[in-house]
Amino acid sequence: MKTSSFEKATFAGGCFWCMVKPFDQYDGIESVISGYTGGHTENPTYKEVCSETTGHFEAVQITFDPAIFSYEKIVDIFWQQIDPTDAGGQFFDRGDSYRTAIFYHSEEQRIVAENSKEKLENSGRFSKPIATLILPASTFYPAEDYHQDYYQKNPAHYSRYRKGSGREDYINRHWS
Repeated sequence: MKTSSFEKATFAGGCFWCMVKPFDQYDGIESVISGYTGGHTENPTYKEVCSETTGHFEAVQITFDPAIFSYEKIVDIFWQQIDPTDAGGQFFDRGDSYRTAIFYHSEEQRIVAENSKEKLENSGRFSKPIATLILPASTFYPAEDYHQDYYQKNPAHYSRYRKGSGREDYINRHWS
């Protein structure tokens, strides 16, 4: 009997509602949790994070089986969900809590993240420098229940938000 050894991957890509569905659809992805990381307040609330006083990023934490779905593939999917050149937030969500970052859980993840960022920087795909941060993972606090699996609980609002924020058009222009 094969025993699985799950790993964690943590990414900030702007609004966490839009960062669940892209990962949720693959075999080998055990869970995708919306939450907060990188700040200094314990157990922050959505309201506190939005106040820009906690230092947290809106993020997702992915539990995955690397024997089925590699960290490299997860990082590739992450890049294709964001504007990696925007240091001030994502699309119409502005502020530090909406910045992009890869939070690494091991030295191996750090190396993969750095190499993929360098490859993207050198690809010529973007005219501005890649602004996405690569940071050590810290405590991850799950967001309130109403934020979890938002795309499934509120599909019409999720769809309007993705389109209205500019994320969908950007992804289609830069990653199709």
